[in-house]
Amino acid sequence: MLGAYAVGKTSLVQRYVQSIYTDKYLTTVGVKIDKKPVQVGDTEVNLLLWDIQGDDGVEKLRSSYIRGASGYLLVIDGTRAATLDTAHDVQAFVDKEIGLIPFVVAINKADLIEEWQITPVQIEELIARGWLVQHTSAKSGQGVEQAFSTLAERIMEK
Repeated sequence: MLGAYAVGKTSLVQRYVQSIYTDKYLTTVGVKIDKKPVQVGDTEVNLLLWDIQGDDGVEKLRSSYIRGASGYLLVIDGTRAATLDTAHDVQAFVDKEIGLIPFVVAINKADLIEEWQITPVQIEELIARGWLVQHTSAKSGQGVEQAFSTLAERIMEK
């Protein structure tokens, strides 16, 4: 789980793993690890979800947290345009540090789409770059299961 500060990484993990959502903001310090078994075709795999502390830059993103990753969910807050810039920086950092691995972009807070600062044109630009984009809402659950399932499928295809 990678992305800027307060984009909803922890909330997405809680929604996916425990089927819960809370409006109370939970700051991640360092990394929190959860596990969830998921079926990919005929194979059951365990997703180990490393919810890594967010930052609005990559300076504090520790290489040791991402080394060995098979893939990642890159989370953007649709209501904050600056988180898209952070996502670009994070993706470039991961590519440089560990190489190309599968990832899925989750543009979170789909329940607040009328407040989005991320435009359809910007989303199309991401797709044109080859980024797989999903709209998610940790609050409503929209797209959450699909985003993680798609990530698991992409990891298993590799």
